[in-house]
Amino acid sequence: MNYLQRLPLIPTIIVALAIAVMIALGFWQLGRADEKAELLARYAAAGDNQELVAWPGDDKDALKQRLYRRSKVVCARVTELSAVAGTNARGSHGWAQIAQCELKGGGEARIALGWTRVPDGPLWNGGEVTGIVAPGPRLVADPPRAGLLPLQKPDPSELPNNHMAYAWQWFLFAMTALVIYGLAVRKRLPGQDARSGDNAGE
Repeated sequence: MNYLQRLPLIPTIIVALAIAVMIALGFWQLGRADEKAELLARYAAAGDNQELVAWPGDDKDALKQRLYRRSKVVCARVTELSAVAGTNARGSHGWAQIAQCELKGGGEARIALGWTRVPDGPLWNGGEVTGIVAPGPRLVADPPRAGLLPLQKPDPSELPNNHMAYAWQWFLFAMTALVIYGLAVRKRLPGQDARSGDNAGE
């Protein structure tokens, strides 16, 4: 009897479709990996461009295009001052002083003003800030404000490119599904019944 005639039709179709989808997702992730590599290369080159870009605000597409570029905002009113763990330009660990601001002309911005060794930072009442657009989004002041020390500049190499790993995961899932299916239908293939009969007659 033909091999295909011995396979369960519906499960075979389902498994074949699932494997095809997994493989397609794997190749899609390979394409995404190339796109991410190009994006990271562009971010790495952004530090050499001193031309100012508009603050992206909450626009995710604008943020993607302007990350690691220089921008300038005018903080009209400080709504909150806080501190988070941060590293200064010399690599020392301490605290990044953060200001949440309402901007002149509308909108808001989270501004990393500079670095201190202790959590307590100076009061700051707002004003003009020039810096680097970082993920968050936040504006890392460069030069720092409020008499603080400079923070470590945002580094695009810290952004992971996991798409290649995701691609191999999908290919592995497809291979695993194929192996499991093969084991499940093994007894339906020619020769299995004969071997079973031989074992029973011993």
